Amino acid sequence: MTGTQSSAIDTPKVSVSAEVDLFAANPALFPVLQQGARHMIELYDHFPRIARLVAAQQKWLLTQAAYALHLQRDPTDPLSGITAARLLEVIAPTSLASRNTATAFLAELRAYKLVRDVTGSPSKRSRPMEPTETSHEAMGLWFRGQMRSLDLIDKGDRVARLEANLDIFRYAQPLAAKRLIADQEWREPPVSISCFVWTEYGGLILDDFISRIANVEPVDGCYWVEDLRFSELSSHYSLSRTHVRRLFTRAEAMGSLGWQDRNGIRNRIWATASFVDDYKRWQSVKFCALEWAYNQAVRSIGKDTF
Repeated sequence: MTGTQSSAIDTPKVSVSAEVDLFAANPALFPVLQQGARHMIELYDHFPRIARLVAAQQKWLLTQAAYALHLQRDPTDPLSGITAARLLEVIAPTSLASRNTATAFLAELRAYKLVRDVTGSPSKRSRPMEPTETSHEAMGLWFRGQMRSLDLIDKGDRVARLEANLDIFRYAQPLAAKRLIADQEWREPPVSISCFVWTEYGGLILDDFISRIANVEPVDGCYWVEDLRFSELSSHYSLSRTHVRRLFTRAEAMGSLGWQDRNGIRNRIWATASFVDDYKRWQSVKFCALEWAYNQAVRSIGKDTF
């Protein structure tokens, strides 16, 4: 899975679904996912505005699409890059967002100073935008974290190669974004996961919950989290307790998790094995796309670069 080696995901003999199943079955995966969840919490602490903005699945996908448009910008075409029209072209084959939603999203990015107008644009109607330095840093750290997770799973050297040549990131991110946007399994995760990630800020709470699970294998069919308090989550992520409670209430209603000794001093929460399995497979869809994009980028750049 490292360097220019051929990944099974590139081979017609093995379907993408089979590759995802194989990835999800790796016993090393869940501890790596927990490490990745902790990394996302660290990114939140460093970039709270960005993290809150993309903590819902729709905005995460729109962000990836917009950044890919920037990386694919043609310097000779002043109207290329991030524009509402081009963003709509990317998401048009899906039901990801309406024209108004996409336009409002870009306006939100501009208001938060996460994108800015490209100077020298000849058009007043279609103003291309570009990411600010903060957005570049956040996306770069996110991608590096994903490569580190892949390295932990197979003892690869992607991070070292990435740091030696950042063109890997510039080639791979648009490829991964396009594939994930087109993949219904990623866009529309299982209902046990979507009840978090298709809700405002739900991705933050899901990452936090996954990071707190104590056992890497189910015990009596359950995974356990000790001493989780809504007040702590509310304070850390600047969310109302009502919003946090609502997320967990939805998951409880679906049977994905529940409380033991709810009225006791310790707030012990269980999650079903199927809930964690859903999470592992959904994340595996993302990692297989990133692995494929990384390999494609390395091939495009050429062996001699390294």
